[in-house]
Amino acid sequence: MTRAAAGHGPLPDGRGSDERGRGDNQRGDVRIRLATPEDLGAINEIYNDYVPRSTCTFQTEPETPEGRRRWFDAHGTDHPVLVAERGGEIVGWGSINPFKPRRAYRMTVDDSIYIRHDCHRQGIGRLLLSDLIERAASLGYHTMLAGIAADQPASIVLRQRLGFVQCAHLREVGFKSGRWIDVLYFQRMLAR
Repeated sequence: MTRAAAGHGPLPDGRGSDERGRGDNQRGDVRIRLATPEDLGAINEIYNDYVPRSTCTFQTEPETPEGRRRWFDAHGTDHPVLVAERGGEIVGWGSINPFKPRRAYRMTVDDSIYIRHDCHRQGIGRLLLSDLIERAASLGYHTMLAGIAADQPASIVLRQRLGFVQCAHLREVGFKSGRWIDVLYFQRMLAR
C-alpha cells in the first residue's frame, strides 16, 4: 500500500494512487466516475459555455481541444478528474487541482466544478464536490481550497454547505466583461 492509500499523503516523489480501487459512485440517476480521454469533448463543451458569459472562470478565450488534453494529461492519479453522467450524457465535471507548483504546497489542493448550463439546481454539484472531498482526503491531502468570484452565490453556498469556511477576500483581482471582480477563498480541512 502506498502512503497515499494509507492516508499519509502523496509520496515524496509525487506519485500517489488510489490503490483501494475506488470506482464509480452512483446516487439516484447520476453516476460519478473518473473521466477518460473520451470525455474531454463534453468536458470542454461544458467549460467553454461559461467562458464568454460568466465569472465562474476567469479565462477569456475558449479552451482548445489540445489545451484540454494537456490539462487532462497533467492531472493524473494524484489530481483526478471526475464526470457526472446521467442517461449516458456528461452533465458536469469536477477536478482536484494542485494549488501551487512549489513543493511545500503539495498537501494543498483546490477544486473545480462545472455543471452543464441546463442541469443547474439538481444536486449534481453537491455530488461532485462530495466525491472530490472524499477522494482528496483518501489521497492524503491536508486541505482543499476553492477560489470563487464573489458574484457566484450558488458556488459559495455549495462550499459552505459542505464544510468550507471563507478564509480570504481578494478585492478586484479579476477583470472580465468590463468590470472588476472580487474573489473569495474558501477552505476545508480534510479528515485524516
